Amino acid sequence: MSCSKIDPSLHQAKKPEWIKVRLPSSPIFFSTKALISDLRLHTVCESAQCPNRWECWSQGTATFMIAGERCTRACGFCAVSTAKPFALEVDEPARVAEAIRRMRLKHVVITAVARDDLADGGANHFAETIRAIREIDPEIVIEVLTPDFNGREYSLRLVLEARPDIFNHNLETVERLTPVVRSRAKYRRSLDVLRQAKQLDPGVVTKSGMMLGLGETKAELCQAMDDLREADAQVLTLGQYLRPTPHHLPVLEYIRPEVFELYKEIAEQKGFEYVASGPLVRSSYHAADYHPSRKRRE
Repeated sequence: MSCSKIDPSLHQAKKPEWIKVRLPSSPIFFSTKALISDLRLHTVCESAQCPNRWECWSQGTATFMIAGERCTRACGFCAVSTAKPFALEVDEPARVAEAIRRMRLKHVVITAVARDDLADGGANHFAETIRAIREIDPEIVIEVLTPDFNGREYSLRLVLEARPDIFNHNLETVERLTPVVRSRAKYRRSLDVLRQAKQLDPGVVTKSGMMLGLGETKAELCQAMDDLREADAQVLTLGQYLRPTPHHLPVLEYIRPEVFELYKEIAEQKGFEYVASGPLVRSSYHAADYHPSRKRRE
């Protein structure tokens, strides 16, 4: 299957019926929300207005966002607040670990805002969180979704020396659209981050994600897949961009589920080990569905 064989008529411009948000119905949703509040934690589920938060929280899962809820960047797609961040909370890693213990998670995703105000970009805070989680459950699968750390190798090294199972850094969009979509980020630098992560720790699983519907072409998306494979990315997520507020970038196209399935087929043929592709797919959505073949146990 090649990108040129995808029928353009499968795309739709207006908001379609398949973009739906499930409202909470399970008591687990409310207990998860209470637990996060009790431990004074942040989740990307809330801060980024993820459309799947009702479903994930109802299943007792959440993606923890460390290093505060104020980002030093202002990406055109992201609902996280842009402001001068507060100082890091030294007990936050322990609070995240406690939440994971109470929730009895077996696969956890840890992400963070961009902290360009810090010399290491918040990398050591990632490492401390990983170590705190390992102390409460050595068998848990730990996935980190990091910013680019401005391409600093020593920051990447700090994170990888803490031995996460999965290292995720999102490309987000195609090369042409990166200057508009991603504040301060660079397409080639993000590829280098993934490449360096694999070079620094060949045993870590590398992962990336992209949003569709921002005006990318099929050929550009295919090129991005090739670039990610060249950077040795093993896992790929593809989802629909949804505009969080009228102040953010508009949705130029809603991609039909059939097209997401075709893109998944293409990505698998390009050599990705695992691909999640669909309108409501996000980087950490059903992350535990992927089981890395080698877990980091030392």
